[in-house]
Amino acid sequence: MYEGKVAVITGAGSGIGMELARQLAARGARLALSDVDAGGLEHTVRVIGAGPEVRTYLLDVSKRDAVFAHAADVKRDFGTAHFVFNNAGVSLAATIEHASIEEIEWLLSINLWGVIYGTKAFLPMLLAQHEGCIVNISSVFGLVAVPCQGLYHISKFAVRGLTECLWRELEGTGVRAVSVHPGGIRTAIAKAAPMAKRANATELAMVKKISDSLQTSPEDCAADVLKQIARGRNRVVTGSRARLIELLPRLFPYRYGRVLAGLGF
Repeated sequence: MYEGKVAVITGAGSGIGMELARQLAARGARLALSDVDAGGLEHTVRVIGAGPEVRTYLLDVSKRDAVFAHAADVKRDFGTAHFVFNNAGVSLAATIEHASIEEIEWLLSINLWGVIYGTKAFLPMLLAQHEGCIVNISSVFGLVAVPCQGLYHISKFAVRGLTECLWRELEGTGVRAVSVHPGGIRTAIAKAAPMAKRANATELAMVKKISDSLQTSPEDCAADVLKQIARGRNRVVTGSRARLIELLPRLFPYRYGRVLAGLGF
């Protein structure tokens, strides 16, 4: 499924993005990798080693013109794209009360607008060839909500809504949309999430609880994502306790927070 195809991955300099790149390269995909961190991209290229065509691009996904220019660069360099992984993301720990408007705008500019820009920039290319897949990385925190992650929830619930809308809108076009909901993945975004400037000890303790729950490696997460996409799934829930977390709001739509509290969230 992936051999010879062009895969575009944002946030490819670390974590899940780097593992997606490595494993797609092993499957024979041609890679257009971007990140805001040049050193991270260089590390990913070293990890991939010899193999299929790999090109790297410095990209801030919060900048609309830069993302659309990136799509044009990929078309120039590769001729087209087949898989677009809107993976770049950040986190910020705080209650809604303590988060500043500027901090909310910063997070949404990357986690939500970055996905919107990536989708809008590449979707016409995929539709024109009647083939392709937009893969938007949401989170289990796009399925349930916990304290001190409100900013992240806003972005990831929105990414889920965007992608599920595309499920219907893309029917019969040859193009798919996949919503990915990782949970409990040991990545830098989860382990080293910055605190809002006004965050207090309660927020810090909550972040530590979440960090202590991270058990799944980025390698296992990426492998599962690629496997489920190949199986035709339009929603991928993966990682430590992710299936349980997905189930909770179905069983306890108004009280799942109490169960999550017992699990340490």
